[in-house]
Amino acid sequence: MTAVRALHRALVGTRPGLVGLATVIGIGAGIGSVLFHELILGVTWLVTGREDFSDAGRVASPHLPGLGVWFLLVAPVLGGLVYGPLVQRFAPEARGHGVPEVMLAVARRGGRIPATVAAVKALASGICIGTGGSVGREGPIVQIGSALGSAIGQWLRVPATRLVLMVACGAAGGISATFDAPISGVVFGLELILRSFSAEAFGVLVISSVVANVVAEVIAGDRAILTLPHFDLGSPAQLPLYALLGLLAGLLGWAFARILYAVEDACDAVWRGPEWLRPAVGGLLLGALLLALPQMYGVGYPVLEAAIGGRYVVGFLLLLVVGKILASSLTIGIGGSGGVFAPSLFVGGTAGTAFGYAAAALFPALDLHPGAFGLVGMAAVFAGAAHAPITAVLIVFELTGDYALILPLMAAVVLATGLSNLVSRDNIYTLKLLRRGIDLAADTPTDEALRRVVVAQVMRPADGTTPDPELPALDPDGSVHDVLGVLAAHRGAALPVREGPDGPLLGTLAEHDLLDHLRGVAGRGTVDR
Repeated sequence: MTAVRALHRALVGTRPGLVGLATVIGIGAGIGSVLFHELILGVTWLVTGREDFSDAGRVASPHLPGLGVWFLLVAPVLGGLVYGPLVQRFAPEARGHGVPEVMLAVARRGGRIPATVAAVKALASGICIGTGGSVGREGPIVQIGSALGSAIGQWLRVPATRLVLMVACGAAGGISATFDAPISGVVFGLELILRSFSAEAFGVLVISSVVANVVAEVIAGDRAILTLPHFDLGSPAQLPLYALLGLLAGLLGWAFARILYAVEDACDAVWRGPEWLRPAVGGLLLGALLLALPQMYGVGYPVLEAAIGGRYVVGFLLLLVVGKILASSLTIGIGGSGGVFAPSLFVGGTAGTAFGYAAAALFPALDLHPGAFGLVGMAAVFAGAAHAPITAVLIVFELTGDYALILPLMAAVVLATGLSNLVSRDNIYTLKLLRRGIDLAADTPTDEALRRVVVAQVMRPADGTTPDPELPALDPDGSVHDVLGVLAAHRGAALPVREGPDGPLLGTLAEHDLLDHLRGVAGRGTVDR
């Protein structure tokens, strides 16, 4: 028993222990990513007879021959009938695109995510995408990996300062294994989940990202999602055109976020039935859109690859842009489950390629490659939507492995992010939280410090005295920030800390204990993150 306690202390309280936990989370995220991908492929094959239907055209499913092409109308309805009740009954937070819930858990809940979220999110998103939902798989795998990291941390009762790192490790590992992009996974975890950079966070996220990538590689082999031709920047004279693309892409990313939530608001206003039935009824609208434009079925990477590869004319590229924005917004609006990362890449790739064709027609002497503008557009639209320029640059670079376009890529992404920030300080992720009255940008360093510290870290150990039974008991795993009101209402009193209402007394917490903690933080000149 002593050895077990020593091992627990080493895992929870030392840096080598944190490295070990990051490794375990990376293994879990890598396995989870592969299983989730196989789930999507399996459901898609079961419904359509193909592992990816987006590039098949308007054809019948060999598994539903009696329906002909009309199976496209029925598939989202059947999927909604399965995942709608599943999400409503077991994990309502699994609805939607997932990343905002992880950001909230890190910023306001000390990294605590219910363990059921991982399983429900995987099943719901796999069924939603496999039955035609026009969303991505990166949002779900971020939430799945983060929930795994949180569950391990809560089981081991790690402090909140480390629990948020474990959540970010899960997110980084999920992105790394899904896109075969280990650097992007790390930066995504730092830039969007933690929203801060530190040496310790960078180190453990690198470990989790690398391990997840290696595990997925061993299990699934090559996981490249796009195979694209090589593009060059022919002349510096082309840079102004890429700069213009960046500005337009920033506005397009901003518009995508607003349309997404406008459609969700419209669905909220119209729907009056039970929430569990909403995805099935709304699936009729999504199915009608798929009948008109079957290229919107699922994630759509083969269609994106064909667009950048020059297989579509400008008019159809613009139709794909509008179709993807509407299809993704509708999928989320009716209560579907999936990410918005991949749709933003799709929108950027098709819009950028269309821009490239127009530029090539206007300036034939520059020898422009429309597909190169498509690659840059992918990153720029995502940057405009998410306000995550470093992740945007790295994800496209790692997806293509092509360094030749790094200059226009960086320029366009910075301009897209800057213009989008001028138009609105909120991005596609924080806007969802802001609509619920949660403004992460309003947090002060003290707010964040208190939210990341749990009661057990600052309480005084029980000294044998019996506290007043009339005083409310505090949860040892609760955030200190959440009990400020209780402490203020019982000024001067030492409130008991118990495991459960009738559990044993673990210690006491008073206002002066909290002040001592804050003085110590100020004296060190740091804020625990």
